[in-house]
Amino acid sequence: MTDTAEQGTQQSTRITDDERREQRFERRIGAFRSAERVLSHLDFLGSLRERLALLETAPDVYDLDERADLYGSGVVEALEKKTAALLGKEAAAFFPTGTMAQQVALRCWAGRTGDPTVALHALAHPEVYERNAFSQVSGLRPVQLTREPRQPTAAEVRDFEEPFGALVLELPLRDAGFLLPSWDELVAVVEAARERDAVVHFDGARLWESTVHLGRPLDEIAGLADSVYVSFYKSLRGYGGAALAGPRTLVEEAKVWRHRYGGMLFQQFPTVLSALVGLERELPRLPEYVTHARVVAAALREGFAAAGVPWARVHPEVPHTNEFQLWLPYDVDVLSEAAIRQAEETKTGLFAGAWDQKGPGLACTEVSVRAAGLEWTAEDVKEAVARFVAVLTEEVSR
Repeated sequence: MTDTAEQGTQQSTRITDDERREQRFERRIGAFRSAERVLSHLDFLGSLRERLALLETAPDVYDLDERADLYGSGVVEALEKKTAALLGKEAAAFFPTGTMAQQVALRCWAGRTGDPTVALHALAHPEVYERNAFSQVSGLRPVQLTREPRQPTAAEVRDFEEPFGALVLELPLRDAGFLLPSWDELVAVVEAARERDAVVHFDGARLWESTVHLGRPLDEIAGLADSVYVSFYKSLRGYGGAALAGPRTLVEEAKVWRHRYGGMLFQQFPTVLSALVGLERELPRLPEYVTHARVVAAALREGFAAAGVPWARVHPEVPHTNEFQLWLPYDVDVLSEAAIRQAEETKTGLFAGAWDQKGPGLACTEVSVRAAGLEWTAEDVKEAVARFVAVLTEEVSR
């Protein structure tokens, strides 16, 4: 076969694989949308009508007879003030994305410290998902404290071999299993950074649900850091958006850079209202979700053991937040098909998230427990696991 023909065949195969993945994605969404009972709702994949329904309670959180926002006024300012108060910070700035918020924050800190070096975990969001934005867009130089699937230690911060101006801590660390340090460990890491005259920034996309594990209120947790970023859609079910909170002088400078980065949008009231609704409706329920996630995690572990699966791992064994990982010794295609078939055939959806291949015959998915999950008892989970394993066994034997 000629090189050209071989390249054409490879391209055709790749397109076929892409199409297959897209078809499976559409099937998964359709199966879980039509299921009568699901452990986790994929809200963000709902219809436009369903997503717009989120704003039905907007009159309860803001006076809709007020003038609409223009370039960050009105309701945007109201959200900023509320967020700053929740986090115990002097001020906050609303951003369309967390990627922009954190780049701006760390760029501003670099100007103050005179050091563009940012220390963070190798699994942190900016290192994994943002296409080297720190270095390519903001002139920052990221350095990795550790690649171990855990939070950085105080010793690693204190003994790192080169200077850095800012330490970024992702709380929780999603790709390691939504892991949090203990409160004492967190305090020690922050103190180690202070000893090196570094500022501390919390990547708190999911900081809202960290209070249970850390055993401290939100403002006390945020108070350890010089600045904090929080998301309004991951835990709070909003349409998008983020906030950067910290000293007033930093936030004022951040708003200038927000404009320069293209984040000064004409009107943002739908997204901002959804964030206010999330703060009102979802934030108070997050501790309940975290507590019940531990019930679900234990039931999953017991269910797979009872069903005779040779090896299954819930990580962490006791979830730190309302989200955790489930690892099973099968390929992604087999697990994905079993999860879809279970939802299609039994109208009960157990694993709504995608599966990621972690090695030969080993895959992982993320499990989230929110309002829908509260309706599931431990026995409900075990029964659904038994049905899932029955379907999985059929897929393996094909």
